[in-house]
Amino acid sequence: MSDFENPQARIDALEMRVAHQDQIIEDLNKAVVEQWKQIDSLTRQFAILVDRVREAEEQVGGAPRTEPPPPHY
Repeated sequence: MSDFENPQARIDALEMRVAHQDQIIEDLNKAVVEQWKQIDSLTRQFAILVDRVREAEEQVGGAPRTEPPPPHY
């Protein structure tokens, strides 16, 4: 009789697979949470840098350059 013909062996194998999958799901969830923390942090840092650049442009003397650059000869 093979292992998979025995109902108890099949149940045990399935339980082991489910436990393994649960651990993998938990690990992936932790990775996603960490990535979202990094994304949030980077988004805040980016917003701060954008504000700094705008302030620097205002201090230098005006609006950002809107006309196209002159052609090169």
